[in-house]
Amino acid sequence: MRFEGRDLKPYSEPVVVSELKEGQVYFSVIFVDDELLIPLVGTWVFAGRKLDPKLEDDRLYFQDVGSYGKGIRYGSPNAYEAEFQIQREQYVKHIFEYERALEVLMNCSLRRSKRESGKLIN
Repeated sequence: MRFEGRDLKPYSEPVVVSELKEGQVYFSVIFVDDELLIPLVGTWVFAGRKLDPKLEDDRLYFQDVGSYGKGIRYGSPNAYEAEFQIQREQYVKHIFEYERALEVLMNCSLRRSKRESGKLIN
């Protein structure tokens, strides 16, 4: 089995906030270390904007894919069963479409390989 080769950019390409689509699946990728070698990956559904009138207007709501698939929604009586990520637009630099998340992880894999082989990480 062979995976198609590709050139990777040295930077990540998170979603464009204005292009988010409700009900669409997105992926979060964050790192727990400064060397960007240990990723945490999550699968989220974009639930919408302005779902809580008590909060400021620039908030975006992402819901865990499992509870979304069960029909749970923000504000519903069983919303406590769901996990929500509420972010201001300016801080959504860790949310990606699938291919872009994959590229973040491939860059991580290259950094890990360099470290394992004793090379310095750039």
